[in-house]
Amino acid sequence: MTASNTMALALIGVGAALTLTALTAHAQAQRGEGRRGSPPAEAVNACAALQENDTCSFDTPRGQVSGRCFAPPGHDGLACRPTGRSSQSGPARGGGGPRPLRRHTVIQSSGPAVLVPATEQPIALSIVTDDLGQKWREIRANGIAAHLTGQFPNSGNPHRIETQRYDYRVPAAPRLTGSMQSAQRRVFGVAVNGVVFDPSANEHYLGDRNSGWQYEPLRNALNMGLDENHAHVQPNGAYHYHGLPGMLLEELDVRPDAHSPLVGWAADGFPIYALYGTGDDGGISEFESSYRVKDGARPSGNGDPGGAYDGTFIRDYEFVAGLGNLDECNGRFVRTPDFPDGTYAYFLTRRWPVVPRCYKGTPSPDFARRGG
Repeated sequence: MTASNTMALALIGVGAALTLTALTAHAQAQRGEGRRGSPPAEAVNACAALQENDTCSFDTPRGQVSGRCFAPPGHDGLACRPTGRSSQSGPARGGGGPRPLRRHTVIQSSGPAVLVPATEQPIALSIVTDDLGQKWREIRANGIAAHLTGQFPNSGNPHRIETQRYDYRVPAAPRLTGSMQSAQRRVFGVAVNGVVFDPSANEHYLGDRNSGWQYEPLRNALNMGLDENHAHVQPNGAYHYHGLPGMLLEELDVRPDAHSPLVGWAADGFPIYALYGTGDDGGISEFESSYRVKDGARPSGNGDPGGAYDGTFIRDYEFVAGLGNLDECNGRFVRTPDFPDGTYAYFLTRRWPVVPRCYKGTPSPDFARRGG
């Protein structure tokens, strides 16, 4: 495969050491459990891919806490030391405690999300490497895009962009499982510039994550501070894409008269492309999502929002086979310049879901989302 060298975007200063893989974090958590004075496993896991003084957050029985990574005395590695409660902390138990998830009551939106202009230069050089082995493709990155971003913090997003220490492994020879698996609790994948695709948001109707009514970030029901790349920032400083990363696609020269270049890798190891590919007739065409907004009204009462289906919530959308030319996971079999013999591949699309929300292969555990 020729795809192993396609992620050579701004390979500058690759001498930066990348810390703690998921296995290391697990081992540290195991060592810390039951030892007096050791940090809890959740605090260790929260800093598994970070460095000292990075912001961090993790869930506790009393809600989500945020803080900074530090090196506890007598403990190998880093842990998250709380400095305060997150504005999106989990529901309190037993009365009192931290604030619950933000309690939203908005049930309609009037269009796409209003985007913050991308005017800010990168805070650091973009660093990304892609090493293909027999079993795994290993992607290391600092999560910094080379393109402009919006200004963060902003009125809809209170976090600053900070460098990350990503160390992701995806299967080198991915296989279809014959079923689909939700990406709800995972980062979907990583772009060739080392920025992650993370399409969902931890925002729910009435602040109830169990209600099933999760807000769609690409609509303007809530101000989430997305910039022109449909991206914003996590509490730990991770800049991430919720939709089409316009400036990255410009850098890659994605255009309607050619098959899309590689845009990234999904957590299950299959490639991610954008918009354009080779159709069944051998010509280049734009691939279309097979989802649409449901007709009619949502249920109301008993925690349901009511109102008309309009795309405000993820549940407002339905898959209709044959409506577009992509499957439930925004993917299909396609021949590409990277895979001339053909491969299953995911596509970013203009219509919802834009970034896929499920996998057709087996996702790597490295992409599991920590702390909600």
